[in-house]
Formats: sequence, structure tokens, C-alpha cells
Amino acid sequence: MANGDAAAMIPGEIPRPSGLVLAPFRALRYDPDRVALGAVLAPPYDVIDEREHAELEARDPYNVVRLTLPRDDGGAEAGYAKAAAALADWREAGALRADPEPALYVYEEQTADHVQRGLVGALGLSPAEDGIVLPHENTMAGPVADRLGLMSAVEADLEPIFLVYDGGGAASRVVAEADRAEPQVEVETPDGVVHRLWAITDPAVLAEVATDLAGRRAVIADGHHRYATFLAYQAGRHSAGDGPGPWDLGLALLVDGSAFGPKVHPIHRVVPGLAAAEAAERAAGSWLTREVTGTVDDALAELAKAGVDGPAFAITDGDRHWLLTEPAPAELAAALPADRSAAWRSLDVTIAHLLLIRRTWGLEDREGVVDYAHDVDAALSAARATGGTALLLNPTPVAGVAAVAAAGDRMPRKSTLFVPKPATGLLIRVFADQT
Repeated sequence: MANGDAAAMIPGEIPRPSGLVLAPFRALRYDPDRVALGAVLAPPYDVIDEREHAELEARDPYNVVRLTLPRDDGGAEAGYAKAAAALADWREAGALRADPEPALYVYEEQTADHVQRGLVGALGLSPAEDGIVLPHENTMAGPVADRLGLMSAVEADLEPIFLVYDGGGAASRVVAEADRAEPQVEVETPDGVVHRLWAITDPAVLAEVATDLAGRRAVIADGHHRYATFLAYQAGRHSAGDGPGPWDLGLALLVDGSAFGPKVHPIHRVVPGLAAAEAAERAAGSWLTREVTGTVDDALAELAKAGVDGPAFAITDGDRHWLLTEPAPAELAAALPADRSAAWRSLDVTIAHLLLIRRTWGLEDREGVVDYAHDVDAALSAARATGGTALLLNPTPVAGVAAVAAAGDRMPRKSTLFVPKPATGLLIRVFADQT
């Protein structure tokens, strides 16, 4: 395997690593002497809406969004070609330059109240059934086809996927000790996040990290469609007879969930047209239902306390709030399929959809009937606008996500929001630079 460990391989077959591989790679990075680094970075492609896309493009002519979300009146294929041309032009102009030697990179994101730090490297690719890189969500064909078209045009990994794992070994120690040295990169983006990078090139340290990770597995926190794209691109190159190469790895951020790990936020639900008082009345037969006085923040505090002992939800229209706990055991058993894992059946988000929304409220579980909001304010705004109910959830613990993935199950759609997400543009992996 290029840049990786010795992978089990039969001639003509796609190589598969025997364990978790995060290999050093030769990164393409913005030259801080030629560009204002804080102005050229962007969030991951799949969280950028039209307004932010326009803002990023206007921020700097070298903003990486022109590569990750290229726009052209000629359609998608023309956009992919435009991104490939821009990448070549930016390299020729010196805005992007390749690091002189392969490295693993310690990457830190610091917000006002949190520090996340992990390793960025080239991840050995393996399907879910190998039990090394575990997905927790399903993917859709459309986004994979889009990312595959872009990757085929630019022949590069433009942005990393985001992995979490149970650390505690040499890799975690290297990450924890990185700030003993001055970072090679330190920049604050307009959202207030400070990003720092340290390059790890010492062969002895890299070997120690590789040995530590070999026996571990990781869960995809964010980037399921990008990982599916990595696998599809790899399969295509091997089908074309290209053999082993840099397409057998994909760019990834690996974070120890027990140290410097991400924060996990819930994704709330909104049920348009179902008044909160009616929702509470319907729930009273199957749930312990209690109205909470005070503000939404008071309801959220009650929700957090109740969630320690079992499934709990808050429903509100912004003015009145109810706490739902202790679902009737018979109703719960009838709502949850027996053939799914215990980890999946215990998720609040599973119980919210199968018991509360479908069985208790008798609603179809589809968009337009059940909508989604990434924060409480957005959920309340949508509920008020539609005369509906905001269904507020507790976050799913990282351990819960890992347990579902380990059981071979998939989380319900829009279950978790891992933050902070890695910035795009700090590190790019061009395939031609790896050979």
C-alpha cells in the first residue's frame, strides 16, 4: 500500500490494510507569504449554503470553496474541470506549494470553550465489513457521484473526513505533547476558531504511531459520503488497471474521543402544524408528561437531568414546554424492531422517531412532516412559523455512536453533529505528489 503498512493483497485485487493505517503524506498547503490564510479556508462542503458560498468566494480569489464547490453555468462537469484548472493555476502562481517531505500533522482547533486536537494523515481504505473504519450513517448515491466527479477531475483529496477512536497510546501522546513546540501554522478564521498545525516527520515517532494504531479501529464522525467516494475512486482506479497507488488511501483527521475529542450536539426535530399542547396531550397516554415552567433554557436543563436515567425529550412552541420521560414499556417494545442491536434500540433519536413520532403521534416519518434544526433557536423559529412543535433532544454520547457502529448498525438520519469540524484548505493531498 502506497505510504502505508504492508497490506494483505492478492494480485489483481484491491489492497486492504490489516489494521488502522494513518500514513504520512506530502501535503499541499497555502503559502502564508502569498495569501491571507484566514481568508482562504472554508467549512466542509456539505455544510455550506448558498449565502455562505457567495461570502466565501467574495472573501478571497483563492478561497478553497472554489475547489470544493466549483460553480459553472455549463453544469457539474464544467465545474469539476474549472476546479482542476484552478488547482493547477494556484500551484503555478505559488499560492499553493507542496511540503518538502511526507508528514503526519497534529491539527488543533480552539474555540472559546473547547480544544480539539488530532492527527491528519492518509487513511488506509477498507470497507465496513473489515471492521477497521466503521460508518454510523448510510449514504446516498447523489452526493457520492458528485464528489467522485470532482475527485476524478482534480485527482486530489481536497478535504479530510473526520474519525474518532479510543486512544490512550503513542498516537494520543504525540498529539498531547505537540504544543511543546511552536506550531508551524496558527490562524484564526472569521468564525473565531483558532487553527494550529504541527508537522511530525521523525521516522521513529511515525513508526511508534503506526504500531499503536495498527490494532485499533475508528468510527466516521463526519464525512460518510467522502469516505464512500474514496472507496469508489479506489475501485475505479483498480478496475482501470492502475494497480496500487495513492488512491488506496484518503485524507482523514483522527481524534482520540477520550482526550481532545469533539463535542457532540444534538440535531433537533420540528413537527410543523402539530401544536405543542396537542403533542403533549397525545403523549400523555404513553409517556410520563410534565409541563415545565420557566424558559426554554429551564426546559433544556430539565431535559439534561432526565436524560441521565433514560430516554427523555422536551417539546415546546417557545412559550410552553413539556418534558417527556419513562415511555410505557409495552409501547416501547412494540415500536422498536427486535432484530436491531441493543445499542441502536437504546438511542434517544431512535426512540424519538419510532415511538414518539410514528406510534405516539401517528405521523409519517418523512421530510415536510418532520424537519430538522441544528440548534435550539432554529427549531423554535421553525415551530413558531408553522404553528408546530420543536422536539428537543439530548446529544448522543460518542460512546453511543461507536457502539452502534461496532454492532454494524446505522444511526437514524441526522442524529449527531460533531463539532468543531475540520477546516478545509489547511491540508490538501494531491495524488501526483505522493508518488
